[in-house]
Amino acid sequence: MGQRNLLNYLIITLKGIAMGAADVVPGVSGGTIAFISGIYEELISSINSINFSIVKIWKKEGFKAVWRAINGNFLAALFAGIAISIFSLAKIISWLLINQPILLWSFFFGLVLASIIFVAKAIEKWRLSTILSFIIGTLIAVYITTLPVSENSSSLPYLFLSGALAVCAMILPGISGAFILVLLGSYKTILDAVHERDFLIIATVASGAIIGLLSFARLLKWMFLKYKNTTLALLSGFILGSLNKIWPWKKVLEYKDFGDKTIPVKEVNILPSTYEGDPQILYAVLLALLGFSLIFILENLAKKSEK
Repeated sequence: MGQRNLLNYLIITLKGIAMGAADVVPGVSGGTIAFISGIYEELISSINSINFSIVKIWKKEGFKAVWRAINGNFLAALFAGIAISIFSLAKIISWLLINQPILLWSFFFGLVLASIIFVAKAIEKWRLSTILSFIIGTLIAVYITTLPVSENSSSLPYLFLSGALAVCAMILPGISGAFILVLLGSYKTILDAVHERDFLIIATVASGAIIGLLSFARLLKWMFLKYKNTTLALLSGFILGSLNKIWPWKKVLEYKDFGDKTIPVKEVNILPSTYEGDPQILYAVLLALLGFSLIFILENLAKKSEK
């Protein structure tokens, strides 16, 4: 990675904003945005660099050396964008999820559909193992999107595990961390803990998330180094399988209240012609095309930022 200037870091922050916006939607992964915007492998590598060796670097060379070793400027710019997005765009996206679900899902459907092409074209050679990985990834993602929602749990060990699993899902393209929390039955407990400032639960979930992130980043880095094509095929399958969750036209069979939010937890995909109400086909198609086109705009931005 060459020397970056202020504009480069601003672009990284904007990518973080896009990741945060995606993570708010149960069904869309911020990892998908990271991949299509060209920062996925650097993100995994930077997270993986946070280990016990940085203590030795800090003792010998000081904080500046540690900051360089963990790619601190990159991580700070990215996570600043994610935080900005969550605190500023979360309410807007949550409102759209309830009031304009077809239009929101259509935009993300187009975006995710194009990202399959983007990720798959990075595979240098398709072999039997690559094809099998793609199929397995697709089946896993489809299966996850059809799992029943668990009852709410407040057990601390369970919440620790929930934090670890959710953060792993967040950095995996195609699998939504927010949706994993809903499936595990931990979403309401964590949401209530944030509202009520229950620092014991917050610290438990955060600890699980940190350990899960650092451990999973190590595994992903190893997979990219040793089996890059197979790993890309698996991730492509995850993204393809996630389309089952974000199909715009759905019939909601069951809702659940999560604090001040009401989220559909049991749905079936239907055709626009059988949708009860206005299917908004024209606007849905236009937004899907916009989402599809945005992938290639992000790709061009990623290429320019590398120069």
